[in-house]
Amino acid sequence: MTEGPETDPHTTPSWRETAVEFVSARLELVALEAREAGATAARRGVLVAFIGGCAMTAWLTGMAGLIGWIATSGSGVAWHWVALAAAVLHLLLAGIAALVLRRPVPPAFPIARAELTKDREWLLNLKDKPTH
Repeated sequence: MTEGPETDPHTTPSWRETAVEFVSARLELVALEAREAGATAARRGVLVAFIGGCAMTAWLTGMAGLIGWIATSGSGVAWHWVALAAAVLHLLLAGIAALVLRRPVPPAFPIARAELTKDREWLLNLKDKPTH
């Protein structure tokens, strides 16, 4: 005994059921890739923040020590000129880093894009075929 009405295995699902199933599968794929992309972005964000904090601390203490060392080394250069030279050097390094950051990144959702492209081609081919 079964609960519910029996379905005829020889009947084909309607186009609406097929469309709903199709859209649901595609949304599930996009949701899966979005979760993966979000988790990856969160991990990378935490690592970037940690690296930035450590680097900033090291940079600040290093610059203070280097400026003090050069200014007291007996070369006759005032500390403020050493500090300005360090600032110019770091501005140049920041400019180089900004240029590196402008490089293009790989596209997001590659699997979903490929599937949607294939689906679009399939639908266009289906539309072009005459129905009898």
